[in-house]
Amino acid sequence: MPNTTQTPDVMTAVDIKEPGGPEMLVPVKVPLPALQVGEILIRNQAVGVNRPDVAQRTGHYPVPADANPLPGLEVAGEVVAIGESSGEWQVGDKVMGLTHGGGYAEFTAVQHSHCLPWPKNFNAEMAAAIPENFYTVYYNVFMRSRLKAGEYFLVHGGSSGIGLAAIQMAKAKGAIVIATAGSSEKCNFCLDQGADKTINYKDEDWPEIAKTFTEGHGVDVVLDMVTGEYVQKEINIMARDGRIALIAFLGGPKAEINFGRVLRDRITISGSTLRPQTNEEKALITSKLNSEFGVLMDEGNVRPHIFKTFPLEQASDAHILMESSAHMGKIVLTID
Repeated sequence: MPNTTQTPDVMTAVDIKEPGGPEMLVPVKVPLPALQVGEILIRNQAVGVNRPDVAQRTGHYPVPADANPLPGLEVAGEVVAIGESSGEWQVGDKVMGLTHGGGYAEFTAVQHSHCLPWPKNFNAEMAAAIPENFYTVYYNVFMRSRLKAGEYFLVHGGSSGIGLAAIQMAKAKGAIVIATAGSSEKCNFCLDQGADKTINYKDEDWPEIAKTFTEGHGVDVVLDMVTGEYVQKEINIMARDGRIALIAFLGGPKAEINFGRVLRDRITISGSTLRPQTNEEKALITSKLNSEFGVLMDEGNVRPHIFKTFPLEQASDAHILMESSAHMGKIVLTID
């Protein structure tokens, strides 16, 4: 079977003209990416939109020196070329991949070990919604925080792409899931996705309600994309040996913390983001996620919810929606 198929010399992509608002996302024509050792070239059919894309656009998310400077961290499409030492992939395979930038484009070069086949009955939009969110949740909640069946799990922003992935994955593994969200509509959405308890953080005292729901046991694992003042509130309601996983700073990167309970009750506070992990670490996340959740995705028990799609050239409109926080689930760009 050939290791490449016919491709054009240039492609349409969306670049960041300069740091600023959504209007800074502009369609451009650029050369196709050159394949490095271990990479496959994907003709994209859909591209996930994520908060880090917004942060990169505004100049608050520095691009690693070895990364593709174009935005976009997850894609789904068809393999059209295979680089040296690129595993078992074949031209024509349908893949979803975690990119090191460069997703907002017709073609993206991706490390072969950061890709998975589309789950059964998934379309391109659903497949593109998996890598960034589901890899992040798996890494932080299961690999690092070791969430187990029967434990109480709290996720903030439960109606977001990350929140939805966390609810479904934790529930599938037998955890008792508490989700916060900013409206009754979003809380109902979280319940529909499998949450056992939802809390409207705008109208309700989420720490007190969460602690009461655990019948005094406390929360075992928290996935926190807010940080800021939330961290101390989480410490106050953690169970003995509780684990807090920080993945973003929507509430600010600084917090004043009383470490007394951290020491007394052996609470672990950890933090990570996906992009700076090494190729080997990302490959391990990819492999272990597939081993533990691949069948669940194939069976439809774990699946993203696509809120709205936009053509690639309308990436600026997708960012306006993302920043409004009006969405529930995932925003995806599509490519004809």
